[in-house]
Amino acid sequence: MDFASYEALKLECDDKGILTITFNRPDTLNAIDEHIDTELARVFTEASHDPRVRVMILTGAGRAFSAGGDIEEMQLVIDEPQRFIDGARRGKQVLFSMLDCPKPIIAKINGHAIGLGATLALFCDLSYATLEAKIGDPHVAVGFVAGDGGAAIWPQLVGYAKAKEYLLTGDLLTGEQAEKIGLINYAVPAGELDERVQAMALRLATGASKAIEWTKLSINISLKHIVHSVIDASLAYEALSNQTEDHQEAVNAFREKRKPVFKGR
Repeated sequence: MDFASYEALKLECDDKGILTITFNRPDTLNAIDEHIDTELARVFTEASHDPRVRVMILTGAGRAFSAGGDIEEMQLVIDEPQRFIDGARRGKQVLFSMLDCPKPIIAKINGHAIGLGATLALFCDLSYATLEAKIGDPHVAVGFVAGDGGAAIWPQLVGYAKAKEYLLTGDLLTGEQAEKIGLINYAVPAGELDERVQAMALRLATGASKAIEWTKLSINISLKHIVHSVIDASLAYEALSNQTEDHQEAVNAFREKRKPVFKGR
């Protein structure tokens, strides 16, 4: 793969075959815009075919893993619904490329992972977060359906009761709380995060790669069936919510730095 062809994502591969993929918009807390989205739609497929790569680490530059959707992009999507259709197509590519990629992907949640940022972290095979990192999917807080993968992956990790609690309220968890309910693998002090993730990445990179890869693919067979059964409908519901007055009100409120007033329409 051509690392130089990526701009919104920073790619670095060491001599052990550990590829670090970094969201590289620290000034926006790594909010996912069309540029990042487009590069995400190909990076995992390309990495899966690169013989240099044995393991991937997904993380964010600066203080956040990813703050999720870009608010300016949200307004553009409201104004131009075709952008939602295009984004949904790329979003499906990203999720299934992660599930289809035989090489392990580790989420290094170095800061907040919100909305789509949380979904991307949770679709990784292993996840490590700092104790204080905020993790959650507050789509409903902006009048949006949690359609980009959250409705599929949260119930598989924490069960339906907890998934409904957090997806219907949009409440955030700390890394420590997320570990306790099984949403992520480990929450660690910030100063230990790099070391813990690197140790696991090195263990996987120096392991029996074919056995590891085929085990991952075997585990993901049933998960892919579940995601396939949910994703089209959840994205369709999200598309409907994109055109609601409540969603526009939430975008307006965010821009005006005030609390939204929802009217249920």
